Amino acid sequence: MAYAHTFQANPHWLRRNASSSLDHVPGTDGPPIIGTTLEEIRDPRAFTERMVARHGRVYRTRSFGGRSVQLIGAEANELGFFDRDKLFSSEQGWGPMLNLVFPRGLMLMDFEKHRAHRRTLSVAFKPEPMRRYADALNQGIRTGIVDWSNRQIKFYPAIKQLTLDLAATSFLGIPFGPEATKVNQAFVDMVQATIGLVRFPLPFTAMRKGVRARAYLVDYFGREVPKRRAGDGDDIFSQICRARHEDGSQLGDDEIVDHMNFLMMAAHDTTTSSITTMVSLLGRHPEWQDRLREEMLGLGLNGDTLPYDRVDELVLTDYAFKESLRLIPPVPAIPRRAVRDFSYGGYEFPAGTFIGLHPDYTHHMAEYWPEPAKFDPMRFAPDAVRARHKYAWVPFGGGAHMCLGLHFAYLQAKIFFYHLLTTHRIVPAGSGETRWQYFPIPKPRDGLPVRLERL
Repeated sequence: MAYAHTFQANPHWLRRNASSSLDHVPGTDGPPIIGTTLEEIRDPRAFTERMVARHGRVYRTRSFGGRSVQLIGAEANELGFFDRDKLFSSEQGWGPMLNLVFPRGLMLMDFEKHRAHRRTLSVAFKPEPMRRYADALNQGIRTGIVDWSNRQIKFYPAIKQLTLDLAATSFLGIPFGPEATKVNQAFVDMVQATIGLVRFPLPFTAMRKGVRARAYLVDYFGREVPKRRAGDGDDIFSQICRARHEDGSQLGDDEIVDHMNFLMMAAHDTTTSSITTMVSLLGRHPEWQDRLREEMLGLGLNGDTLPYDRVDELVLTDYAFKESLRLIPPVPAIPRRAVRDFSYGGYEFPAGTFIGLHPDYTHHMAEYWPEPAKFDPMRFAPDAVRARHKYAWVPFGGGAHMCLGLHFAYLQAKIFFYHLLTTHRIVPAGSGETRWQYFPIPKPRDGLPVRLERL
């Protein structure tokens, strides 16, 4: 299959503004060449705290090769995510970071095109397919955690391998084995390329490795599309191959390849991070392990499967997962780009301005979250949620670009913790409080050592 690679901005993108267009906004450009990139990557929350204290909730930075303005707080999130006036492009916001390895995925589409493709792809996340995914997840997770019992493991690499394997079966419909291993490694290489300081595929760079991984997956998916379109598989890949637009037309081969590349990346890395966060928190709060285990056992299930129809009954588990996403959201900061002039916070901004929205920082603002560092799942009881700004909690983004797979993420997390907590107790095994690497997606620097004691 012929496939056109695009390693530059798309023709309809706005030209980059003159650097002086943000001179009127307080902030910092950082050192020459690297700007504020390394500071933002190293500890985004601490960097944002310093900048807000110095400049307020609207400030300027220079990272990943250009100037941008950071907008802080729930109101800023509402402006950028809900975007009632269609001021902001997700495609042009994410593009400089993702365009070489994840071009034209759903997140890199805007407005009507995004709506049409989102509607078409949503067929893979409707109740009947989700019911089948639940069956596969139950089996894969139940089998996968057996080898973790009664020994110390580094949880992050263990769960990363398990979620990669689950993605291979649920998303791609291929069994564990050499083929799945190659596919999984390609996704790992592509994600690492997104934060490489060198933004071109030069030899020996993470970007070169990522671009090669993408070429491998383009070839792999391209060969598979005709077979899946003609078959009757119920994995996500097969369903997307057979999906149709409102006018009855099918997605093109190239479109399917791009969507699968993006969906696989978005699914397994964010879920790995979120489950790891919750394991870390439950290890430090054994009383919540007991509460969740009691809720799970209270379902009175016979057998070792959590049926799809019973997942929503795990209310406290839902609260705990949401609180974990609050404390360490899988995407700490989210970019957009203005396609028209706009104003915010007393400043005027021209079309072409890159903006940053900050779920992680917003999730720790005391005005929305009393004692923000405290793990308190009851923050997500209905009365507490109603009293809070709707955009104070945005781990999945919001508005038209709300994560398409969020219900799959909840499903996988609840099934995982059902199998883990009804059979094991989480005991921390590290030397102290976990330190996190936040980009491209949060993970514990020490791999999160834990001991899983069989009950």
